[in-house]
Amino acid sequence: MNDFETPVLDNHIHIDPDNGRGIEAVEEFARAGGTHLIVINKPSWHLGVEADDGEDFRPVFERTLEVVAEASEVLEGRAWAMLGVHPGCISQLIGGRGYNPQGASELMQEGIDVAAEYVDGDAVLGLKSGRPHWDAPEDVREASNAVMRRAFEHGADLECAVQLHAEDTEDMTEVAEWAEEAGMPRKRVVKHFARGRLEGPTPSVTSREEELERAAERGDPFLMETDFIDDPDRPGAVLGPKTVPKRVSWLLENGYEAAVRTAHVETPTDVYGIDLEADLE
Repeated sequence: MNDFETPVLDNHIHIDPDNGRGIEAVEEFARAGGTHLIVINKPSWHLGVEADDGEDFRPVFERTLEVVAEASEVLEGRAWAMLGVHPGCISQLIGGRGYNPQGASELMQEGIDVAAEYVDGDAVLGLKSGRPHWDAPEDVREASNAVMRRAFEHGADLECAVQLHAEDTEDMTEVAEWAEEAGMPRKRVVKHFARGRLEGPTPSVTSREEELERAAERGDPFLMETDFIDDPDRPGAVLGPKTVPKRVSWLLENGYEAAVRTAHVETPTDVYGIDLEADLE
C-alpha cells in the first residue's frame, strides 16, 4: 500500500489519451500515492461528437471504458467509469445547432438511456448528469431538470449512483428529494465540485484545503476530487492529478484521520458499493 496506509480515491477526473496527457496523468496520480480513480467521460463535443440521437454518444462511452482499462493497469487499485451527458450539451445543441430546449432535452435523455446500458457495477459504477451551473433561461433549466430526472429513474432501476454537475450551492435538498421520488436513496446522488458543506446529496468536495477542512469538521459523508480536465490548453485545470494524494497527506498531518477514512473507505462503499481496502490486499 502507499505511504498513507489508506486507499486514495479521486472521485471525479477526466483522462484524455487522444488530446491530453492521458495515462501520464494517471501515473502522476499513482506516484503521489493515489490508488483509485473514478473517470468521467469528457463532454461529447470535446471528442468531436455532435450527437443527433442517443446512439451517437456511444463512441464517447466506449473510449472512456478503454481509458479506464488502461488506467487500471497502472494503479495499485483500479479505475472505474461514470458515464453520461454533460449538462453543457444543452447549450451546444441550442446555441450552436438550432435545437429548442425540449428537443435538446429529449436527445440528452436518449444519451442517458444509452449510458445506462453500460452500468454493470464493475467497470461502470453509475451515471453522470446535471443542470446548468451558469446563468440559463428558465426553459433551459427545466429541460435540464428533465434530463437529470431521467438519470434518477435509471439510478433507481439499476441501484447505482448518479454524479451531478450543477450550480454552486450548499443546498440541493430539492434535487435529493427528486431522486427519492424516483426510488433512489439520496446518498447515491453525488454533487461533483461541491463545497465542504452540502444539504441533500453526498458532496464530492473539490480538494482545496479550506473546503476539505469544512467537510472534515462537519463529520458527514463526503468524497474528494480534482475535476482534472486533461486539456492541453489548460494544463493542471481544474486541479492537477497529484492534488488528492497531497490533500490526503495534509489531512493526516492535521489530525483528520477520521475524515480520510470517511472519504476514501466508508463513503465509496456506501455510495458505490466498492471496497477500496479489499482492492489493495
